[in-house]
Amino acid sequence: MNRKQRRAGRAEGELDTTAFVKVADKFIDLANRENRKIPATQLHMAFAYASARYSAFVAKHILNVENHEEFVEHMIKEYSDMLRQHLADDALDSSV
Repeated sequence: MNRKQRRAGRAEGELDTTAFVKVADKFIDLANRENRKIPATQLHMAFAYASARYSAFVAKHILNVENHEEFVEHMIKEYSDMLRQHLADDALDSSV
């Protein structure tokens, strides 16, 4: 995909890798701000709850998922893969 195609995709609301990471970083920034008042041990569960709630909304009202269990299994795999990738990231060792 060239630069023009990426821009056109973004204009239509599609996320390429760079845009995806930028959106994710906005959530991380929010978490870091909230962490000034809320312990990280509670905050990460609030974010997990919000993610699950939003994913359920998307599944039911946007994707019209009929088989909820298949969707749950897919999301579990996606989350597990992302979590393992980040736990293996040495850059997080110095993030604190």
